[in-house]
Amino acid sequence: METAYLDNNATAPVLPEVLEAMQPYLGERFGNPSSPYGRGREARAAMETARERVARLLGARAHEVVFTSGGSEGDTAALLGLVTRGDHVITSAVEHHAVLNSCRFLERTGVEVTYLPVDRAGRVDPAAVRAALRPSTRLVSVILASNETGVLQPIEEIGRIAAEADVWFHTDAVQAAGKVPVDVARIRCDLLTLSGHKLHAPLGSGALYVRSGTFLRPLVQGGPQEHGFRAGTENLPAIVGLGVAAELAAAWLAGPSPAAMASERDRLERTVLEQVPGARVNGAGAPRIPNTTSLVLPGVAGKSVVAALDLEGIAASTGSACSSGSSEPPHVLVAMGLPLEEAYATVRFSLGKQTRPAEVDQLLRCLPPVVARLREVSPVWSRRAAVPR
Repeated sequence: METAYLDNNATAPVLPEVLEAMQPYLGERFGNPSSPYGRGREARAAMETARERVARLLGARAHEVVFTSGGSEGDTAALLGLVTRGDHVITSAVEHHAVLNSCRFLERTGVEVTYLPVDRAGRVDPAAVRAALRPSTRLVSVILASNETGVLQPIEEIGRIAAEADVWFHTDAVQAAGKVPVDVARIRCDLLTLSGHKLHAPLGSGALYVRSGTFLRPLVQGGPQEHGFRAGTENLPAIVGLGVAAELAAAWLAGPSPAAMASERDRLERTVLEQVPGARVNGAGAPRIPNTTSLVLPGVAGKSVVAALDLEGIAASTGSACSSGSSEPPHVLVAMGLPLEEAYATVRFSLGKQTRPAEVDQLLRCLPPVVARLREVSPVWSRRAAVPR
């Protein structure tokens, strides 16, 4: 059966160029970057080349890039490494769980946290950030792009407010980096999280941008690796892969491909809205990353749709992979004000650099009849259909 992979926000497949670059460092080029002899120097050079490539993708300087294991570590390191008892943190209700759970941990240690609400599109009002500032505010952390809906936050305005208040600013750019231009100088952030497997690098790779002069306590104690911010021997093959993926992403962003991806996403949405009665796009009208659509399909359970599509060879999700085992609806959709019935009826499709139009065509052939079949046995849809319009 032909398969259509439309869950790139969960993880994106490693690009062939990335895999090819990694291979030597899984074999004959096995040196430790901290070793002083030839193999170690060769490993160090490869790692620093990757660091420069990641820095260019973010508009940063190479020494401001700290390699991590991914987005969750980066988010946790940013919050727990900067905030302490008595401090105040401002964040939003639509953050990734890595930020939200870090904030809940900090609250147990004597940190106060303000969770800002969002509008129906899932966006934070910058004025609410300004109003929440206190003399004790240490950090503002607001996600750049939602992993659930793809909606972009007014991040530059929020960064300006934080800078004017002389407050540290962190943004989780895991779903944004490599899909839209990201420039740390324009954002005016002090910390930024990036995850490799969202931009076609290997799982277990990532980076944390730490602006020069930002004090950050390391989570992992040990040696002086990563400028003292993260001890432990670096995962060189994954880092090399991340560097190549970052370079490829920068080239992709400079060409026509982002617009083409957005057009394909829009075609998907337009067709579903035409063929599935009552369907609606979460975050429609707000600025979004080009690959993501979150669709409410009233009268059905999103998990049932995902399971039925899987039988047709189509991979999709109801939302964040980190929450896939939960019986709760996506917290982002609840924060946006969706009724629980609609939150449970949401399915997310996310394209990737390797997604072919034929894969979208396959989805568009299968999704309307799948929804129709599920609605035939849905008591929710039966009640809705019985109500006079």
